Amino acid sequence: MRAELRAMRAENQRLAQRLERLEQLKVVGSAAPAAAPEKKAAGQGTGSPMPVLAVVKLKPKAEAAPVIDTKTAVVEPSPEVVAEIKVSDADALDADVGEALFNHGVNALKTGNVEGGVVELLRFADESPKHAKADNALYFAGLGQMGLDDLDAATRSFESVIARYPAGDAVVDSMLKLAECRVRSHKPQEARRVYEKIVSSWPGTAAATLAQSKLITLPATP
Repeated sequence: MRAELRAMRAENQRLAQRLERLEQLKVVGSAAPAAAPEKKAAGQGTGSPMPVLAVVKLKPKAEAAPVIDTKTAVVEPSPEVVAEIKVSDADALDADVGEALFNHGVNALKTGNVEGGVVELLRFADESPKHAKADNALYFAGLGQMGLDDLDAATRSFESVIARYPAGDAVVDSMLKLAECRVRSHKPQEARRVYEKIVSSWPGTAAATLAQSKLITLPATP
């Protein structure tokens, strides 16, 4: 009897352990995620259904597209404009010729042909008065004339630079040389007026400093 009782208790313990394992498997199975449902049609999610797109066919208009005028009117320039263009072309040609004359004249001065250089520079200034180097041509011509001791001609050249090209870059240098010509011509008071003009018009410049030093050497005003 005792042996049977022990056997029954062992069987009951084995059954209890098996039941416990079954209960654990049941709990685990219930906690596992449900199988993913089959994918729906492409473009549809698990939320609200995708709206159906309606296809609308547009009928072309019966009337044709408007014609756009692509023609461009050709306007001939006025005779006045044509004349100005021709003058501009002529000036450009003269400028090239004048440039050559200017360079040739300056080179002549440098190489000792002072008279020939003066002639070419004066010709350049006379034939191309609107050229950017016309004032410089007159200035260098004046220097050449001073070298030839022709102070009257040099004075006229420097005065032409001052009168004709007041905004040019050769004005101050021409005024200094003009004053020098007047000193050498024994006209100190006229030279003083020129130097004083340089000091008052271009204060603080090298030209003004030079003019101030020249004023000290001139005789006092009577």
